Amino acid sequence: MTRIAAVAPVLPPYVYTQSEITAELAPLITSVPARQAVIERMHAASGIGTRHTALPLERYRSLGSFRETNDLFIEVATDLAERALTVALAEAGLAASDVDFVLFTSVTGISAPSIDALLVPRLGLRHDVKRLPSYGLGCMGGAAGIARVHDYLVGHPTGVGVLLSVELCSLTLQRDDETMANFVATGLFGDGAAAVVMLGDEHPLAAGPRVVDTLSAIYPDTTDVIGFLVGGTGFEIVLTPGVAEVIEQNFPADVAAFLSRNELGIADIGWWAAHPGGPKVLEAFETSLGVPREAFARSWACLDRVGNLSSAAVLHVLADTLALGSFEAGDPGLLFALGPGVSAEFVLLEWDA
Repeated sequence: MTRIAAVAPVLPPYVYTQSEITAELAPLITSVPARQAVIERMHAASGIGTRHTALPLERYRSLGSFRETNDLFIEVATDLAERALTVALAEAGLAASDVDFVLFTSVTGISAPSIDALLVPRLGLRHDVKRLPSYGLGCMGGAAGIARVHDYLVGHPTGVGVLLSVELCSLTLQRDDETMANFVATGLFGDGAAAVVMLGDEHPLAAGPRVVDTLSAIYPDTTDVIGFLVGGTGFEIVLTPGVAEVIEQNFPADVAAFLSRNELGIADIGWWAAHPGGPKVLEAFETSLGVPREAFARSWACLDRVGNLSSAAVLHVLADTLALGSFEAGDPGLLFALGPGVSAEFVLLEWDA
């Protein structure tokens, strides 16, 4: 088993109430008062109190080309990733030169060299560090990233692996896009990042929750449910009400089978780290798995505090869970998220006191 030694969530410095964000963005999306009123109602029903943004809110009025927004992504994402990894390594008692493998995930910007490569000289990562930048996993990237770093460390049991997630959803803003998907997205997604330091089981500092098992799933005939279309103005959101239906149709059987192969059932799970994808997503998780709302209390709280941070969101929930620290040694936990495909990733964890 590999260990999660540290999780460091970070956020940009600009934070606004949901109503402040709505008031600024609604006129950029539509000039029709009736449609602005629809946006206001949808944003108010999102379950979100505040969100952080990569830029000061008024700056979004003058954002121009995809080139401009993507250049801003590279600048801000590199800074946030540096902050997150610096904190996580310090918490784990490690130096940047100790890192053997880095997985970077994002779906809100692109860079070549990738963000992880830009961090090598800034942080003092070794020149021979193994890197795997990932694009396209979407909200599932945090859970999938933990699983893939785990896969690496199973084969390198004395190694140090790092997951970096940075999502700057605000920079994907589509002006004058009056689709319902854009109305929802502009009220749901926030900006943030996280770093996770993981250790192979034979590493001398190995401590923290154990990764027991992982499961990947991709569901047929769902490619048009969640995602992005890449156009001349950047990333255009694809987001349909079918997400909840996909969860309800597939999660019960997948989770039951996954836990069963580990000789567990849903009643045995002592703690949950569910992706805070939005109120309807969390409600679908609850009803499909037959668990009470309070089981996902940290996910609901994270949604209220920062919104849906795409791949970084479930890592913020995990950080809140680890900070709580009120579980018994050996208590099993389940971390999971879903993203474009529609696909899902499940990580079975075991608490280590």
